Amino acid sequence: MNRDLTRGPVMGAMLAFAAPMILGNLLQQCYNIADTLIVGRCLGKDALAAVGSSFTLMTFLTSILLGLCLGSGALFSIRFGQKDEAGLRESVAASFVLTAGVSVLLTLGSFLCLDFVETFMRVPGRVWPLMRAYLIVIFWGIPASFVYNYCASYLRAVGNSVVPLLFLAGAAVGNIVMDLWFVIGLGRGVRGAAEATVLAQYAAALGIAVYALKTCPPLRSLLGRGGLRVKAGSVREAAAFSVLTCVQQSVMNLGILMVQGLVNSFGPAVMAAFAAAVKIDAFAYMPVQDFGSAFSTFAAQNYGAKQRERIQAGIRGAVLASGAFSLAVSGIVFVFAEQLMGLFVDAAEVEVIREGVRYLRIEGVFYCGIGCLFLLYGLYRALGRPGMSVVLTVASLGTRVALAYALSAVPAVGVVGIWWSVPIGWFLADALGIGYYLVRRERLLGGV
Repeated sequence: MNRDLTRGPVMGAMLAFAAPMILGNLLQQCYNIADTLIVGRCLGKDALAAVGSSFTLMTFLTSILLGLCLGSGALFSIRFGQKDEAGLRESVAASFVLTAGVSVLLTLGSFLCLDFVETFMRVPGRVWPLMRAYLIVIFWGIPASFVYNYCASYLRAVGNSVVPLLFLAGAAVGNIVMDLWFVIGLGRGVRGAAEATVLAQYAAALGIAVYALKTCPPLRSLLGRGGLRVKAGSVREAAAFSVLTCVQQSVMNLGILMVQGLVNSFGPAVMAAFAAAVKIDAFAYMPVQDFGSAFSTFAAQNYGAKQRERIQAGIRGAVLASGAFSLAVSGIVFVFAEQLMGLFVDAAEVEVIREGVRYLRIEGVFYCGIGCLFLLYGLYRALGRPGMSVVLTVASLGTRVALAYALSAVPAVGVVGIWWSVPIGWFLADALGIGYYLVRRERLLGGV
């Protein structure tokens, strides 16, 4: 099921590879949305605010692992494109040791810093007990997130985007069923929603790990004698690809976490609106995020194979595909914003729905900005320039956080300033990333 992206029609190869990734993450968003929808409908706006804020925090924590896995995946793709089996095995071992170590530290640190979250995120007193109960359970899912994302990053790097989808689909269905059972049937409240999510995460992690170990010799070699004896040079190389991508992902989500704290200061109604609207937002632009990751794998394999013309053709096709999709989704979200909010919030919660609609109609017009940014992240990661992705993230999130705090402090603007800060940050980073590519294109592609 592995796919060599250095051959065949450019757009056909990218779209065929991207489709399972897009579908898989849409399913993942479905089971994230299931938590929000079931909690919001059955437990009320305080529980919805608690789960929504917890989701933002967990996105930040897991983004650290996801960044390490994405960076490792770029390295795996280059080795696969070079047909360097020995180098691929060394890279697999080095990145596993690095990412597993971070996973352990992240899990321990999350529990140790749990009570600091209330102050850092400015959680209202009536919401914190619910949020704390949810987090105590959900933190146990961090190791499962590491195992799933590590195995999935390897499989996608060698062109197999179907198997991660299958295990994610099973987990999504299981999570929704358990959500309904634990929250409604057993009456376990927000803790039950967290338990359902964690159990689904471990099911996906166990399934994909067993498959990968049986079918992928480089991963299976980790269990052999000396499988984890890695060379210092291999660790440095894995870190060079992974750490900067990790920084990029974590900085991006740290900025979002800081914005979440600012949102929380406006009270439970705005928190609940943001919790629901962000889920809709993420579902809407998730396909272009995954297309950016697929494009990154395509570019990395062709970078390793020294196929410059295919990379350039891939850039042109990716821009057209991402732009067309973003414009279509923008229209849908703008027109149906109120109906989408109504899925999560009872019609009687007029203030929550009104604020959520306002958020979506500001964000929704500008999805082409985030679509372009995901392509730039993927391109620079594939060309071995993850540092540039960090620069773009800092530009985007730095602008977003600074403007959010500055504008929301103006009484005439208020919370709307937070919503407008997002697309402004996207387009600033886009301009910087495109300008850098146009000026440095020959040097970036000079080794191809």
